[in-house]
Amino acid sequence: MKTIGFGIIGGGLMGREFASAVARWAHLLDFDGRPQIVALCDKNPALYPWYKDNFPSVEQITDDYKAMLANPKVHAVYVAVPHNLHEEIYCAVIRAGKHLMGEKPFGIDKKANDAINQCIAEHPNVLVRSSSEFPFFPAMQRIGEMIEANAFGRIIEAHGGFLHCSDLDPNKPINWKRMIQFNGEYGCMGDLGLHVCHVPFRAGWTPKTVRAVLSKIVSERPDGKGGMAPCLTWDNATLLCDAINPADGNGFPLTLRTHRIAPGQKNTWYSEIWGTKKSARWSSLNPKILEVMDYTGGDQTWQQVQTGYESAFKSITGPNFEFGFSDSIQQMWAAFMYELIHGKPLKKFAGCVTPQEAALSHRLFTAALKSHKESTTVTI
Repeated sequence: MKTIGFGIIGGGLMGREFASAVARWAHLLDFDGRPQIVALCDKNPALYPWYKDNFPSVEQITDDYKAMLANPKVHAVYVAVPHNLHEEIYCAVIRAGKHLMGEKPFGIDKKANDAINQCIAEHPNVLVRSSSEFPFFPAMQRIGEMIEANAFGRIIEAHGGFLHCSDLDPNKPINWKRMIQFNGEYGCMGDLGLHVCHVPFRAGWTPKTVRAVLSKIVSERPDGKGGMAPCLTWDNATLLCDAINPADGNGFPLTLRTHRIAPGQKNTWYSEIWGTKKSARWSSLNPKILEVMDYTGGDQTWQQVQTGYESAFKSITGPNFEFGFSDSIQQMWAAFMYELIHGKPLKKFAGCVTPQEAALSHRLFTAALKSHKESTTVTI
């Protein structure tokens, strides 16, 4: 079994999710590689004890990412930092010859993303991918197989979204995702959008135009110091795109929603595809339930299928049990490891977001900003 030494830059919420996935790597069956966390970089010392207590493999803890990148035992790096740091740190990781899993949106804006992609082009032997875990849920793996089989017939419409509700509370203290200097002008699109774009882009449904409606709903929040601070990022975004299905060359409406203020939605990711032969829809609100409608004439009836633990990468869990968020995280990391070891994804919809897909999202979000500003449809 091949062991890959990993460093983590940004040891907070998602850094710990990755570490947890590594800690239970034996959950996977017949996998010929294993990640091992050997280094941590974070400027918050309060995070260090958790890593020290749970990962004896960690030999280096530092607040200087350059010191980590000089460590020869670090072969790959997971970077989970605010968007304004993506260009600097991602490029440093790539230039150091370390494989990179980065967080979306891969640069605070298109200019930063272009710089990252230029760096990738100059280092073709480095694997670079972006985090996006929801397509690894079993129901979405099934939908991916339907797309590959062209089972939908002519696509009528497709919809996808990522909905949050916690920002409905105006007394929720401000954080960096509400500050334009850290999160970027994209706002909720930069923070959530690549999750929503992952499946459509992987299907080849490239948006040709976009008409965007963006909303700033809460104008200020408590600053944690007794005062109030302005919220300058977009809370909600609804994008109506004209997309093309490469399977038949026909166009169709593609609607993408990234909402941080969606009443009642705690952390809901959904996908819905309407076709002339088959339609399908799934939401993380009810993660076991995949809804499918086959149309051959007569009644049009949705059926509900209970998916079990039907993971892309085999595991010890029996197929009748439930699949959850932490499982999707581990499956995503298995996909990264598999591609790192084998040079290609296990299958089309069991692969992490590519730099090309991230670059397309930047073109889309940049066009969306212009569309909203000018109240017009923009060609991408």
